[in-house]
Amino acid sequence: MKARVYLRASTKKQDSKRAESALLEFARNKSLKVLETYCENYSGTKLERPELNRLLQDSQQGEILLVESVDRLSRLSQEDFDTLKLRLSEKKLKLVVMDLPTTYEHFSEGVTGSIMGVINNMLIDLMATMARLDQEKRVERIRQGMEKARAQGKRVGGRAKNQELRNNIKKYSDRGMTAEEVSKLVDCGIATVYRVRRELNTK
Repeated sequence: MKARVYLRASTKKQDSKRAESALLEFARNKSLKVLETYCENYSGTKLERPELNRLLQDSQQGEILLVESVDRLSRLSQEDFDTLKLRLSEKKLKLVVMDLPTTYEHFSEGVTGSIMGVINNMLIDLMATMARLDQEKRVERIRQGMEKARAQGKRVGGRAKNQELRNNIKKYSDRGMTAEEVSKLVDCGIATVYRVRRELNTK
């Protein structure tokens, strides 16, 4: 069977290729032919991700989308996760999660395959929800920490530096540079470039 590997890390400082060797070894052991590996540093809370979009565009019906864990694919809201599942379904892609054995222990069709499909969908939904809740708790802890710091009179965040970053992103974007080119020039993640561009366009 043909497979496409998807790897993701949230920030530029994290190693998005950390699990690549393990996934490729897993694919070999399962006799999966890896067509391409898609790797990006992008938040799992965002539905629109460049490499994920490219994977979906490249995919053909019946292929496998191979990920290390559900949270590498999604920390999406329920609405966005439903949209992603619809896109996978339209492509007839089978999601195989390396740390979720039920997604690959049974490739059979018929009644057994249908039952396993239902079970897998339930497990994937549950794990996606847990990943989203974990992200929300993390954001809430950060918010509480910042509020505590402010209450103690401490300076929180680097507004001057952030404004300089925004100004540079706007300057280079106005010159017609791509998001990737801008991110390299200002030394920030591509996701930050896209976010600042969106914010500037809505003002």
